[in-house]
Amino acid sequence: MTTWLHGQRLDAVHDAVKASGARTVLDLGCGEGDLLVRLARDPEVSRIVGIDLCRDQLIRLRHRLKTGAGPVRAEVDLIHGDLSAGGERLTGFDCAILIETIEHIDPARLSVIERAVFGRMRPRHVVITTPNAEFNSLLGVPPHRFRHPDHRFEWDRARFAKWSTGVASRNGYQVASRDIAGRHPSRGGASQMAVFRLSEAAMDRAVA
Repeated sequence: MTTWLHGQRLDAVHDAVKASGARTVLDLGCGEGDLLVRLARDPEVSRIVGIDLCRDQLIRLRHRLKTGAGPVRAEVDLIHGDLSAGGERLTGFDCAILIETIEHIDPARLSVIERAVFGRMRPRHVVITTPNAEFNSLLGVPPHRFRHPDHRFEWDRARFAKWSTGVASRNGYQVASRDIAGRHPSRGGASQMAVFRLSEAAMDRAVA
């Protein structure tokens, strides 16, 4: 993926986190922390937990947090592990983000991730981005290939919207989707983003 498209994706997710009013953020599949580092220096964010399966990427992320420009304002915890495991330390957050993460998961396991994130972690907001397959030809990706060899799937916008709507309805969230990272008049953006918000009724039930 070209750098400017990646930058636009990070901008879009950062804006969505800020619009949610989140003070505490879960970065699920944080990798080397391209967004986590930004959020750690955002004065509006007080706590961030990043989780990833790759220990080496977390080591590089720790180094970036120590050596990058600008002070780290948030409390940051990094966890080496599987995001599907959940656990109490991943509950009670304002927002969870999964940036270009779900496409690395076997489709048969998406229901496991859904239960972990929307059922057990249950943040007030969830922001998910994933590649838009309709944009692939503009990036020179052949029809029979994915953008990355580790991708298990790449959805067009209709398929992502159907999945997002189903997740929201099953778990008491509302969802809005949009194109991000470049916009083509008929093929959308290089990526697509869904922003989930826990419904007032679901929050009332949780309190009761």
